[in-house]
Amino acid sequence: MKKVSQEKPLLTLIVPVYNEESSLNHFYDQTCKCTESMGVEIEFLFINDGSEDNTLEMLRQLCRRDSRVRYLSFSRNFGKEAAMYAGLQYAGGDYAAIMDADLQDPPELLPKMYDAVVAGDYDCAAARRVNRKGEGKIRSFCADCFYKIMTRLSGMNLMPGARDFQLMNRKMINAVLSLKEKSRFSKGIFEWVGFRKKWVEYENVERSSGCSKWSFGKLCRYALDGITSFSTLPLQAAFIPGMICWIAAVALLAVEISRFYVLSSDMRNWLLLFSFLMCLSGMQFFCMGIFGKYLGKTYEEVKHRPVYVMDECHLSERTEENEDEQNAK
Repeated sequence: MKKVSQEKPLLTLIVPVYNEESSLNHFYDQTCKCTESMGVEIEFLFINDGSEDNTLEMLRQLCRRDSRVRYLSFSRNFGKEAAMYAGLQYAGGDYAAIMDADLQDPPELLPKMYDAVVAGDYDCAAARRVNRKGEGKIRSFCADCFYKIMTRLSGMNLMPGARDFQLMNRKMINAVLSLKEKSRFSKGIFEWVGFRKKWVEYENVERSSGCSKWSFGKLCRYALDGITSFSTLPLQAAFIPGMICWIAAVALLAVEISRFYVLSSDMRNWLLLFSFLMCLSGMQFFCMGIFGKYLGKTYEEVKHRPVYVMDECHLSERTEENEDEQNAK
C-alpha cells in the first residue's frame, strides 16, 4: 500500500464524482502516471455527489488500495458546485486542484500547472479549451454567448472556454472559502477573488466513457445562476424597457386623442393599442420574473441551510485539521 509522506509539499486533487463507475479507475491510473515525477506528494479527495451506481464502493476499494485516496460522500445529489466547495473545505494540501473524473480535464496538464504556481509567479493556474471539438454547434454557440454576456454584465473577465480545472495555492483556497454563499458559481468566484492567474490552453478532450450529466436545461439554469450571482444589472435593465413602453403608450394615447378631438377622426388604432398593451403586460411579467429570481436567491441565503449534507467520509488527519481551522474561522 502506498503511503503519504509529509516531507514534500502536498497537492490535493479534488475530484467531484456522480455516477462515474465506468471512468473512475481509468482516471486514477492515468493521474498517478502523470504525477509520478512532479516532486510533490499527491492526495486524492473524491467527493461522491449522491451517486446511484457503484461509485461509492469503488471509492472504498481505492482507499484500501492506496492510502493517498480520501473521499466524502453526500446524503444525496447536491450538485457539482457543492462538491467543489466541500472539496476545498476538506483539502489538506498546500495546493489544491479541481478536476473532473471523465478525463476531460487532462491530468497531463498538472505538472505544468503546478510548476507555474510553485514558482511563485502565480497563485493559480487554470485550464481553458481553445475549441469545442466534439460538442454540438448549438451548445457551443450558447456557451460562447454566455461568456460574452457574463463578462459584460458582471464586469469580470470571464475567459471563454474556462474550465473548473484549476490548481491554486493555499492563499487563494482560503479566499475562495471566505465566500460563504449557498448559491455558488465557482467560475465567477475564482475571478472575483482576484490573484495572479496563468491560463493553460489545450485542445478539447472528449469523455473517456459515459455521457455528460449536464443537460441543456441544467446548463441554462447554471448560466442564469451565474448571472444573477454576480450582477444586479438585470434588475436595473428591467427599468429601461419598462420606461420605453410607458412613454410609447402615453405618446400613442396622446396621438389618438388629438386625432379624435382635432381631426374629428375615429380611433381606429384600437388593435395597435391592444397589441401594445399586451407587449407592456409581457414586459411587466418579465420584470417580475427577474425580481422573483433575485428574491428567491435571497430567500435561499437567509435560511442558512448547509451547502451539502455529509453521509460518509474517509479523511486523513491533516485534512481533518485543516477543516477544524476553517470552522474556527
